[in-house]
Amino acid sequence: MIHHLSLGVRNLHASMRFYDGILGALGFRRVFEDDEAIGYGLEDDEDILCLKQRDDAAAPGPGFHLAFAAPTRAAVDAFHAAGMRAGGADNGAPGLRPDYGPHYYAAFLVDPDGYRVEAVVKGPVP
Repeated sequence: MIHHLSLGVRNLHASMRFYDGILGALGFRRVFEDDEAIGYGLEDDEDILCLKQRDDAAAPGPGFHLAFAAPTRAAVDAFHAAGMRAGGADNGAPGLRPDYGPHYYAAFLVDPDGYRVEAVVKGPVP
């Protein structure tokens, strides 16, 4: 349904450090970059998420967040740790969220611009 999503950020370098860490923990990487934008995905020039330098960027208010699929619970843990190291704010430590299902394991962060992000894996652990 969605080809890609772009987020305006006030400090591209700070956002790059944050998203390099959290998305790297989930198996994604930078697939392009220039002076005003950085794209993340799996294949070169095929961004799924794009960060764009915008001096007047503002995150949406409560109710909006991006949830990234994680391959494992360990990846969710790594996402959270990387985000905290890179200037993110904790918005929910890694753990089970039984309100969302018996195997819903997630972590929540707020990025340097105020965007709320989540990593989630929903499958049972063997």
